[in-house]
Amino acid sequence: MSLAPEFHAPGPDVFEFPPLWAGAPFWLTKPVLLAVLSALVVCALAWGAFARPQLVPRGLQNAGEYAYSFVREQIARPFLGKDSDRWMPLLLSMFALILVWNVMGVVPGVHFSVTSHIAFPAVLAIIAYVIKLYMGFKHQGFVGFFKNSLFPPGLPRFLAIVLYAPLELVYIFVTSFFTHAVRLFANMFAGHMVLAFFSAVGFWFLFEQPTLLGAPIGVAAVLMTIVMTALEIFIQFLQAYLFAMLTAMYIGNAMDPAH
Repeated sequence: MSLAPEFHAPGPDVFEFPPLWAGAPFWLTKPVLLAVLSALVVCALAWGAFARPQLVPRGLQNAGEYAYSFVREQIARPFLGKDSDRWMPLLLSMFALILVWNVMGVVPGVHFSVTSHIAFPAVLAIIAYVIKLYMGFKHQGFVGFFKNSLFPPGLPRFLAIVLYAPLELVYIFVTSFFTHAVRLFANMFAGHMVLAFFSAVGFWFLFEQPTLLGAPIGVAAVLMTIVMTALEIFIQFLQAYLFAMLTAMYIGNAMDPAH
């Protein structure tokens, strides 16, 4: 009977965090601390970029203006048109905050994406959902909002009543909010698990239980960790972009269903 320790792959328990110190509130955990610190980082970057704007932007202001232009041209204008500038504070804040939350997953010493905890994407999705409903009721009226959503022009009334309207109701009240939050959460959750797995394999075969036969496996795991980290950085940016883009799309459709 072998007494050698066995390798245990990381599981969902890596997302369980105790309070920061004994006696602290149960909700005051590492993800909450990272979420707050990330928000402060975004505020500090925005202040540094735009507190004293120069005619010829340099350094942080140049980066800030590039980020602003990207969100305005690639996220806001395609869905909000002439109303883009009105919604830029919300969309730019969402994009920047989610991006920093995501990037925390590849920061040395942190290694945890805030958005891999479902509570944080859910809060942002609720904000977008409430704004969508409010703008829809405001611009179309309560009855008009549901009429335009459930009975689009050109669709036979019988087909709309029997098939389209029930599905659209489920979409409005369940799936639009659910998918908005889960898309971001699931990608960050999966990315964190993949990086944790390959990191654990590399550490196990190279440091914890080094053997001649296990060394190539450990080296391969380290190389995969590097490759997956690069891919994860791309996905982190992509998911911040998609979340902000969907928010703009929801608001634009609510304000003008024919947009």
